[in-house]
Amino acid sequence: MPAELRKRAAPAPAAPPPKAKKATTSKEKGKKEDTAAKETESPASNPAEDPKAGIPDGAGGVSATAEITGADVAQEVAAKAETEAVKGKKGAKGGKAESSGTPKTGGSIELEGFGEEIETNEGEKTTLAKLVEQSKAGVVLFTYPKASTPGCTKQACLFRDAYAPLTATGLSIYGLSTDSPKSNTTFKTKQKLPYPLLCDPSATLIAAIGFKSGKSTTRGVFVVDKSGKVLAAEAGGPQVTVDVVKGVVEEMGGDSGAGGIQKAEERAGGDGELVADTAAEVADSAEMIDA
Repeated sequence: MPAELRKRAAPAPAAPPPKAKKATTSKEKGKKEDTAAKETESPASNPAEDPKAGIPDGAGGVSATAEITGADVAQEVAAKAETEAVKGKKGAKGGKAESSGTPKTGGSIELEGFGEEIETNEGEKTTLAKLVEQSKAGVVLFTYPKASTPGCTKQACLFRDAYAPLTATGLSIYGLSTDSPKSNTTFKTKQKLPYPLLCDPSATLIAAIGFKSGKSTTRGVFVVDKSGKVLAAEAGGPQVTVDVVKGVVEEMGGDSGAGGIQKAEERAGGDGELVADTAAEVADSAEMIDA
């Protein structure tokens, strides 16, 4: 009987080789190290309890002796401000008081050098300081835009007609404008003005008392006493400027009415020189008005 051949089963396929492990990159390695470092770090400190905010001594250039807090900064700023204030006070004591702007009624001015040099209608050089020194009680300056114009003529004549009572307490009256000595002399002569007219072509004094307006002069009146106290500084029309001086005279003990001279003499306490000078001025004024 022939032998029976049997087929041998095919061998099982071989198992695939294990996959090679992927090499760790430097980037991934760095991430792992960072994660490990964070896990070992101590929790953030409370700034209120730890002024150094968890920074060890010597780290980041900060030492235990160089701690800075909000209180330290505040103290430093306060100390600096105090130092500056002391310097300012010393500077103010060491130098002259600076002008705070246009003089105001009730304020004061440093007469020496105030307004620079001007001249009278007769061409005599002078200053406000000299005029005040020559006066008995102070100076009245009424400003006007241009000599011999209607408004200025009215203003000048109002001061002329009230000259006696307005000067009864020792005030000296002057008109002030940018006109030339020739123009002001013609104005004074034609209107028979009993007081001098001052010429300020550069408007230095006019500007100093606050009555310069661009290239023009603002109508107004300025009154200052012997000590430099400003008794009046007011802009206004012709009548207003005269009324302002009348008010000053009344405050000084005079009277803006007809009896002003007599009352001023009585309050002067028998000052013979003031009485004689005032009487002479009144006589000269009356003579010029009648002429």
